Amino acid sequence: MRVLIQRVKKASVAIDKAPVSEIGAGLLLFVGISRDDQDKDIDYLARKIVGLRIFPDERGKMNRDVREVRGELLSVSQFTLLADVSRGNRPGFDNAAEPVRAKQAWDRFNLALRAEGVPVRTGVFGAAMEVRLVNDGPVTIWLDSRGTQ
Repeated sequence: MRVLIQRVKKASVAIDKAPVSEIGAGLLLFVGISRDDQDKDIDYLARKIVGLRIFPDERGKMNRDVREVRGELLSVSQFTLLADVSRGNRPGFDNAAEPVRAKQAWDRFNLALRAEGVPVRTGVFGAAMEVRLVNDGPVTIWLDSRGTQ
């Protein structure tokens, strides 16, 4: 499982110009589910993301997590994070989970985030979305449940 995290001042998702979800300050999560992901991958990344101390304290040092700053999360499923371009220029997606399994895992991931006490908004699984964000910092972090950050 891979998650690209962006600390944002605000972020939103729209489909065909119609608003779907939006958050204020917090984290925008682009989530890729691999075919080999298990519950332990989901639980690990949910805890890790919520606990990341990437928000500034009163001295400007990244020392607070999303709960401490009362931030929100916007979770967007993105199978292209599993792209393999090792054999040419056209990405292959053999490592991505099949859509039904990926949707179930993504839903479970969002529930695990909520269980950590953070408000979570979502995009729409499988939809062509327009994602807008104002990156804060910029702070962008790549996490992989298999430790290949």
